[in-house]
This record gives sequence, C-alpha cells and structure tokens, in this order.
Amino acid sequence: MNSETLNSEALSSETLLSTRGLDKTFTLHAVDGRIIDGLQGIDLDVHVNEHLCLAGLSGAGKSSLLKCIHRTYASDRGAILYRTEANVVVDLLELADRDMADLREREIGYVSQFLRAEPRRGVLDVVTRRAVRMGVAHDEAADRAAEVLRRVNIDENLWATYPSLLSGGEKQRVNLAAGLVVAPRLVLLDEPVSALDPANRSAVLDVIADLTARGATVLSVFHDLGAIRQLADRVAVMSGGRIIDIGPAGPVLDRGMELIPT
Repeated sequence: MNSETLNSEALSSETLLSTRGLDKTFTLHAVDGRIIDGLQGIDLDVHVNEHLCLAGLSGAGKSSLLKCIHRTYASDRGAILYRTEANVVVDLLELADRDMADLREREIGYVSQFLRAEPRRGVLDVVTRRAVRMGVAHDEAADRAAEVLRRVNIDENLWATYPSLLSGGEKQRVNLAAGLVVAPRLVLLDEPVSALDPANRSAVLDVIADLTARGATVLSVFHDLGAIRQLADRVAVMSGGRIIDIGPAGPVLDRGMELIPT
C-alpha cells in the first residue's frame, strides 16, 4: 500500500478509526451550482470495541460522515486512519479502490436503512452468501444465516422469497441480517430501525447490542433517543457538519436534548 500505509503507532492501541480535519462539500447543481458544507473539520476517534453513536437533527452531517468513512462519498480533504486486522494503519482516503473494496468485503461493514439485494435470490440465500464472502464455509454460513434471520423475526415462510417482494420493515431486517451475519471489525449503521414496529425494533436492537460482545466496533446513526440510550457507550452530537459535543452517552444526552430527536 506504499504511501497509503502508515506506521502502526499513528493510532493509539485503543483506537480503531480516527478522522482528522475531514471536510465534505456538496454542489447543488439544480440551485445555481450552490456549494454547501456537509462536513467541516471533523476530528473523531472511535475506540476498539465501543459503540459510538452520532446524534443530531436531520442535516447535521451524520450519514455523510458514515458514507465518507465507507468511501461511498469522496471527501474533499482530511484523513481517515484505520487500523486493519493485520495491525497496519492505513488512510482510507488514500487507498486504491481495490484495497478499499477488499476492506469493505472483509472488515468494514455498512448497513443502511435500504436493502440492495441481488435479484432472483431468496432471503436465506442473500444472507448466506454474505457470510460465505466473509470466509465462512457454506454449511456453517447457512446455519448462521438462519439463526440471525430468526433473531430479527423473519418468518421461515419468507426465506425463499425474493427480498423485492417484502415489506419495508422486512427488507430492513433482512438488510441488517446480511450485514451482521458475520460481525465485521467495524460496523457502520445508518438508521437501521427507522421502518420497524416496536416488537421488531426491540429484536433488532438486541442483535445490535450483541455486536460489541462479538468483538465488533460500532459507529451508528439513530434518530431514536431510546435506542441511543440502550446501545451507545459514547455519543457525538453533530450540528452544521461539526461535532459540537462528545463523551459518555448519559451526560451528553442530558445536556444536548434539544439537538437530539426523540
């Protein structure tokens, strides 16, 4: 990885991911090419095996930050340092596309509220194939897929059904099952319970809560104060593309209620 690879001491041993001076602008081509600031100088450290939740009102920059880390969005400037499983620190912004794709396949998972499944594949097959791509043998992958589908309350009668035929809430739960059937080292969660009823929301939150116990590190976005209180070790409150408060979940939530949807 040459210049993309940094000394392993570039991050502290307790830090898995660090952004430094991260900026992202968006050009509104339909509005006279106006440029808006999506992220402005984001400095954030994500500790190994913690659940850090990004909170704030809509438009604060939370999802944009996740997408820049996942490199769905191209950042304008800054650095995103990540410690790989091989204990090599890389700047995700500088990685070749092939290396970034490899990390996304093996180590960095992204789960959004929308399901983009392969056509003409049933639910169980979609989830099983994800586990196989993560290095699990097929029979074990199928067992893991069945277990996580049960945990997120997907009825077995639907396992052979194409995901495109499911309801919005069912699609969201299948998406989560596929993303978490094998817990990546870093899990990026973007509003994973937005379409769920209370019973299914509770089941999904239990699955998410298990991630850190399975060794994963989680960076999430929720518009759900109850979910944040249940899951987060720390909370970073965002406003106007900046982090304006960060710390242990309880104190941050108590002093920033007006900036956190309920």
